[in-house]
Amino acid sequence: MADSAVVEPRLLRGLRDLLPDQMRARQQMIDTIRGVYESYGFVPLGTPSLEYLDVLTGSAGQEANQSLFRVRNPDRTEREQTEDPTERLGLRFDLTVPLARVIAQYPNLPRPFRRYQVASVFRADKPDPGRYREFTQFDIDSVGVESDLADTEIIAVACDALSALNVGPYQVRFSSRRVLNLLLEFAEVREPITLRWPKGTTARHMADESGTRAARDVFRVLDKLDKVGFERVKLELTAGYQDESGDMIPGLGLEDSQVERIRAFLAVEGERRDDVLRQLRELFSGLPDATAEIDGLARISDRLGGLGYAEDRVRLDLSIARGLAYYTGPVFEARLMEAPQYGSVFGGGRYDDLVTRFLGQRIPATGGSMGVDRLLAALVEKERIRLVPSTAQVLVTTLDPGLTDEYLAIAGELRRAGIRTEPFLGKPGYGQSKKQFRYADQCRVPISVVLGGDEKQAGVVIVKQMDVGRQLTQQAGDRAAWLEMRPGEIRVPRADLVAAVRERLRLLGE
Repeated sequence: MADSAVVEPRLLRGLRDLLPDQMRARQQMIDTIRGVYESYGFVPLGTPSLEYLDVLTGSAGQEANQSLFRVRNPDRTEREQTEDPTERLGLRFDLTVPLARVIAQYPNLPRPFRRYQVASVFRADKPDPGRYREFTQFDIDSVGVESDLADTEIIAVACDALSALNVGPYQVRFSSRRVLNLLLEFAEVREPITLRWPKGTTARHMADESGTRAARDVFRVLDKLDKVGFERVKLELTAGYQDESGDMIPGLGLEDSQVERIRAFLAVEGERRDDVLRQLRELFSGLPDATAEIDGLARISDRLGGLGYAEDRVRLDLSIARGLAYYTGPVFEARLMEAPQYGSVFGGGRYDDLVTRFLGQRIPATGGSMGVDRLLAALVEKERIRLVPSTAQVLVTTLDPGLTDEYLAIAGELRRAGIRTEPFLGKPGYGQSKKQFRYADQCRVPISVVLGGDEKQAGVVIVKQMDVGRQLTQQAGDRAAWLEMRPGEIRVPRADLVAAVRERLRLLGE
């Protein structure tokens, strides 16, 4: 091929390929989560990656709207899309807004509608290490239930899924947006909030941002508390600052006295949920609507306790805000205690008003999302999940071209016995033994089956465990050397092959 026809293989910044070892581990994890979701009776749903832009915008706040990928509508010209903005398209930034659209579009769905969905979502954020523009979410939602029983159940599902994944110690933390609304009243935060810009801000920076914010933007800032610490949060609540990359972060213009009241709220904490509720009642004793909202948190806490989810797994943490604007009630997120650097691996909350945009009536809903990519990265780092590139449990080597039919018969026999088996389809021959064993080792296939002319005549096969004597095997340059070493192998009658392989896999924990 001429050089001019060669296209450089490359990826857009913030995207990545998932190679077989990563895909296998992801699928294993997803299958485990799916099993837990279905044990509660949730059903699968699929929605397209593309939605009309007006469906996506206006639901999740300004930051989410700014991170949308816009897509050209192939059925409309640029002029038609400019004249009629409802014809513009975008890639979904989460799975909750498409769910709200589905609820409005299919009125005959049963209520409650309890669904799960695992799919890619897209955000045009600035990529960072571990932060991608396409990533996978695994959502679970309950639509049509007003009671906080549904919120309790979502928290319980998250606990059960994390336990099933063997993630080690974890903690689900929960709070309520309605309690945070009381915080705004307690701190005397009123709308509109006028942005303050740090010194050095250019007109271009200011042109990119609206001059005012809603009071609920305080929640978006509080949601950064674990990532940046209180001092950065304080700057963003007040005068703004310039971050390490040089970006100007505008402040919300709150007074120091207001920030101190927010600090007092964030200081309400305790190892026991009852202790947090008691302190919160004392702090908000002067607010007339506080009792009912705090009672809601108390009901969730009591029910979780009755189900066996104690403080070691579920904690009441009032700093939980969740950044998206559509949350209206209880909010929650989960972290791995052995890998706090990965942040939240599960998060969600109640969003009773989201369907209203599409249906014109209020439909209660609550749910959460498991961050597949973040959770997998943490499990791999902590060696709680293995990265194995091959699906095969057995490789049938092909040392003698004259025995090809026998090799295929062996592979078929093992597959019929439920053992995942791959015959080596590369170049056959005794001189290729080193290459074939190297292939099995590279793909992490745990067992190889070997049959040559001598074994065929003797009515036996060799079952070779690949992790025994791997270094010696790689040094074998020919069949004679390999036969002399015979690392990690057993010879069994041909008729006993399936039983021998099953036993070897059992000992390996496969």
